[in-house]
Amino acid sequence: MRNYLRRIIDDELDEFQPQLAATHIYGAKGVGKTATALQRASSVLSFDQSRDRELFQADPDMIESRPPPLLIDEWQREPEVWDRLRRSVDEGVSDGRYIVAGSASPPRGAQVHSGAGRVVSFQMRPLALAERDLAEPTVSLGAMLQGGVKSTGRTKLRLADYVNEITASGFPAIRPQPERIRGRLLDSYISYVVQREFPEQGYPVRKPAALLQWMAAYAAATANTTSYNRILDAAMPGVSDKPSKPGAIAYRQVLTKLWLLDPVEAWSPTEARIERLTWAPKHYLVDPALSARLLKVDSAALLRGSQGTRSHLRDGNLLGALFEHLVAMSVKTYAQANDAQVRHLRTHGGQHEVDLVVENAAGNVVALDVKLAATPVADDVKQLLWLRERLGSSFVDGAIITTGGEAYRRKDGIAVIPAALLGP
Repeated sequence: MRNYLRRIIDDELDEFQPQLAATHIYGAKGVGKTATALQRASSVLSFDQSRDRELFQADPDMIESRPPPLLIDEWQREPEVWDRLRRSVDEGVSDGRYIVAGSASPPRGAQVHSGAGRVVSFQMRPLALAERDLAEPTVSLGAMLQGGVKSTGRTKLRLADYVNEITASGFPAIRPQPERIRGRLLDSYISYVVQREFPEQGYPVRKPAALLQWMAAYAAATANTTSYNRILDAAMPGVSDKPSKPGAIAYRQVLTKLWLLDPVEAWSPTEARIERLTWAPKHYLVDPALSARLLKVDSAALLRGSQGTRSHLRDGNLLGALFEHLVAMSVKTYAQANDAQVRHLRTHGGQHEVDLVVENAAGNVVALDVKLAATPVADDVKQLLWLRERLGSSFVDGAIITTGGEAYRRKDGIAVIPAALLGP
């Protein structure tokens, strides 16, 4: 593939894949898993193709005769291959033998071994900002996690550019297209999920409109901890034939299995006591462009200040929520490259709130607040200063992520980093 765009996950795969008998790359459809896996595969079995499924069904042992590394793509369509692969690993195949890629968990009713101790999994998300060739990142999240990093660099990107990145999506095949074509492709993506992916998971959708309304309500709650009950109530207000609670739970379960929900879970510090923490996750779809499309807003509407539909489900404005989504999606990719987790912090009543808390295995914490403004003011850093005081030495860095043009460090020690200048 001559035009392959190297991804951040490639560094992880370079390190791990040759040393592992089986490597699993998972994530939502269209994020680039197959393209990435093909860079290191010598042979391919694609269970998207009926011929390859039939070959495997006729002779499951054939996976051991294909030239390594063998890519088994969309494996969840033939779940039996996972157990056959597991047995092959147990029998002592060579390192780097299998690469498994999938855009969903196995369908309902399939019994599949976890693969624990045999298969190592890597999640792949849509293109992070640092993967879009917008600017050269000058501030490393990995360095921030070690403490003492400088915050420097400049970018020409401004608010309108970030708005375009929100609506363009991080799907590699969609993002380069003209705006109108992108919109139609995103509509087609959403329609495919409803009409094809749900039935393949064992949940045929009898009321597609109800599912779409629930997804739109979830999108309206982007970057918020709105309860699932409120999302359900807002899905079809004033309509008696709205989805039932069990139906809404099924929606959530299937969208999770398709890797289309990517929430940020609540953070619980281990080294400091912070009272009255909430445990609700922050809601995010896998890509902010899907949220914008479900809410029927384009770049121009966002710049005009449109709030889309169901604005009562969130605090603050829609553009701010979608910008936070874009940053959160990117930070998750950078954190994974550094063996770190991304969480959020919120106390009851919202007195204290930090958008993204990144913590590595050593307990080092980097706290990030996302602001739509180009230049933060004193009030914008209060939450980070509060958390730094509570955590002490485990708080190794804090930053405001902005739409501005220059990275620098304030006198109080908090960094200011334009979103495009932050990288892994």
